[in-house]
Amino acid sequence: MTRISLAILSLGLGLGLVVNTAAVAEPAIGAPAPDFSLPDSDGNTRTLSEFAGRTVILEWTNYDCPFVRKHYDSGNMQQQQTQAVADGAVWLVVNSSSPGKQGHVDAEGARADIAKDGFASSAYLLDPEGTVGMAYGAMTTPHMYIIDGDGILQYKGGIDSIRSADQADIAKAKQYVPAALAELAAGQPVSDSNTRPYGCSVKYPGVD
Repeated sequence: MTRISLAILSLGLGLGLVVNTAAVAEPAIGAPAPDFSLPDSDGNTRTLSEFAGRTVILEWTNYDCPFVRKHYDSGNMQQQQTQAVADGAVWLVVNSSSPGKQGHVDAEGARADIAKDGFASSAYLLDPEGTVGMAYGAMTTPHMYIIDGDGILQYKGGIDSIRSADQADIAKAKQYVPAALAELAAGQPVSDSNTRPYGCSVKYPGVD
């Protein structure tokens, strides 16, 4: 990700707006998802390749972002995590906030957030240099990705169809991740495979 791309992210996403994803390098739907190696909140090194054969959901997070709070304070995110994991998927929360910026946590802080919000994810990954976030073109918190058991990216975009921080909108919105998972489980193509993400900008180095 270039300085220009980071500047675009800062300008366009600082207030929860959405920018043209063409400005940011990101994997394409139907292409292999980038492998990665990151520590989790328990000190284990986790890679995408270790979950070969299983569906993987990636969720970019920032505890202090009101758009993230919308889905955690309502329980929507935890419900989606619980169902996906119960169905055999792997749900990985990724934090790419750089040190000193909103939402940055170390392993201890991540464990505290997990306990406060009752995360039902498989693991919480720490990406303080933003390497994995940039590889995926993650722009907002939340920003969601679904990777199938063959390592192919099948969904990327928003968590739902109403771009707001209002919990009341959740019931009215299409929840893209459960819908995509259901279609994949049925052997069908994902009908909404590339949607517009919304939320706070991912706090990479150089992005406020």
